[in-house]
Amino acid sequence: EVVGSITLEQVKEIVEKKKEDLNANDVEQACKIIAGTARSMGISVEGI
Repeated sequence: EVVGSITLEQVKEIVEKKKEDLNANDVEQACKIIAGTARSMGISVEGI
């Protein structure tokens, strides 16, 4: 069940705020982590 949606640009904003806490080597990996977490919470990610 989808409860909301975010754009790829919004994912990148989240990455910028959370990059210290993420175990990722680059922005692309970090975006995938955030997008996966969002999907598991019922949020669709537009642009991925």
